[in-house]
Parts: sequence; structure tokens; C-alpha cells
Amino acid sequence: MPFKGGEELKRVYQRAKKDGYAFVASNIAEPNTLIGLLEGSQEKRADLVLQISFSAAKFAGGGQAIPGLRTISYYIKELARNYQIGVFLNLDHMTKAHTDFIEAAIEEDLTSSIMIDASKEPFEENVRISREVVELAHPRGILVEAELGMIKGVEDEIVSKEAFYTAPDEAVEFVRRTGADLLAISIGTQHGVSRGKDIKLRLDIAAQVDRALQEQGFETPLVLHGTSGLLPEQVRRVIGYGVCKLNKDTHYQYEYARTAHDFYRDHSQEIVPPEGTEISTDDIFGIEGWSPVKNAFDPRIVSQKIRERIKATVIELIEQAGSGDKSLFI
Repeated sequence: MPFKGGEELKRVYQRAKKDGYAFVASNIAEPNTLIGLLEGSQEKRADLVLQISFSAAKFAGGGQAIPGLRTISYYIKELARNYQIGVFLNLDHMTKAHTDFIEAAIEEDLTSSIMIDASKEPFEENVRISREVVELAHPRGILVEAELGMIKGVEDEIVSKEAFYTAPDEAVEFVRRTGADLLAISIGTQHGVSRGKDIKLRLDIAAQVDRALQEQGFETPLVLHGTSGLLPEQVRRVIGYGVCKLNKDTHYQYEYARTAHDFYRDHSQEIVPPEGTEISTDDIFGIEGWSPVKNAFDPRIVSQKIRERIKATVIELIEQAGSGDKSLFI
């Protein structure tokens, strides 16, 4: 099915909000994670929200962010034709420093939505920056997610040593003045490595924000960033408070690294010469009495293992979020 834009994504979130489930928004930087996510989402018949950060785009572009975004976006669009589910792309944690990047994404139709993060700015400046992105994106049918409150931890260049919870009374004014389609809130989740049992979720804040928005006629889907460390029961609880999008990145990074580590550890003797062996860079395969095994060092072998691990991971996360068998396009 062709890559989907903001109008279709808006329907996806509206349905999730109405029926009480959420989408796992999954960050990517290269093909192995992407293909695993596509395979798992197709098997679970769940629409797939992909995300790319500025630093991930730079990585994909060999240090150049806009070419990297083009590469990832085109790759997603081409692969999406082979799947029945809806596939979407969100720009994650854009800041006012990324204006050129945002404008290129909009002008070239490279994304379905944009997350603008001006949460570290004072309220009025956050409103102004977020509104400017809305005014750029909406005429092209692209959704905008904005953030009110700050998540503890590090995400690209966004750093906060402590959490600043979202103020429910500000949420309505913020959504009204910015026109944002989704609102990312801070209720205790953390970017990076975190343990769910150590996280105290302020579900009361989520409930108050959702209720305040609804009372003023806004059916705005709420978003939680930094959810990789949440326990399954925590995920299920937050969904009951208007949360329709759960961002995951660190979880996949760990599964990726652990899979590669385990594979190379198990095949070490087939890749690494015996201890004490002198290795010549002129003839790496000419070591007397030993030679490497190609099926152990061919990157396609470990990549397939990684894709399978990511597929299994996203299937589990989809089950937690309740979005399985909910695709609007099958």
C-alpha cells in the first residue's frame, strides 16, 4: 500500500482515541530496524508510525541530514507498496534550529507529520514556534505534534536533568493557540535507559489534561515520549487517559545491539583468528591452519537475525498498545 500522509494519519489517531488504543511510534535510522517493524506490523495488522530524528537523518545521509531524510523517506515509500497496512513517517524532536530541514520535508512531501519540540522555551515562545510549524505544515496536509512540559533525559540535543510536568490548565490554551494536532505531555517517563518500576507515572496529570481538552471541544490525542522502559501494565494504564502514541527508540536499539552481540559471541571462533596469531592486512585469509567462515561474518546473516528480533519486539509492543487488527487500510 502506498505511503500515507497526514490526512490518513489523522483518521488513524482519531480512531485510536475513540476506541481506546494506542500506536507504538518507532524510531529508525537504517533498514534492518525498518524491515523488522514492517514485518511485525503487517503480521499484527497494525498501522505503523515510523519516526526519524535529525541525528538519525544525518547518520543515514553520511553526515548530511536532508539527503538522509530523502533516503529514508524514499526507502519507506518504496517498501510500503509491498504491505497492506498504513505506513506513516513522523519527524521526531525537531527544534527551531531545524527550520531548513522542516521546510525541505514539507516542500518535498517526505513526511506525514512533524513533532516540533520547543518545550525548553518559555510558554509564549513555545506557542510561537509551534504555531509557525503548524502554519507551514497544515496547508500541505501534514500533521503537527507539539510538546508542553519537559521529559527527563537526553534526546538528540534536547537535554533535561529533571522532569517538568505538563500543567493541565495550560494545555487547552496551548492547543487552541498553536493548532497542534497532537500534544506530547510530561507525566514522568524518561528518555534513554530507564526502568519502569522506578518510574512514578503521574496518571492524574494525563487524566486532567485529557479532560480539560475534551471539555473545551478538543479531541486531541496525547503522546508520551521516553516510553522504552515502561512495563506492560504501565503501558496499558496510560492508554486509558487519552494517550494514543507511545514513542519507542531505546528499546529497539538495545534489541539490535544484543542480537548482534549474541551472534558474534557465538561465532567468535569462526571470525577471530586463534589468540597469538599474527594477522597480515595483505592476506587476511592466508593464516596457516585457520580461515574465517563466511556465513559468520557476512553482514546479511546477522542483519536477518536483527530483523527477526525487531519483528518479535514490535509484535509484543503492539499487543501491549492494543493496535493489532486495527488497521484502517486492510
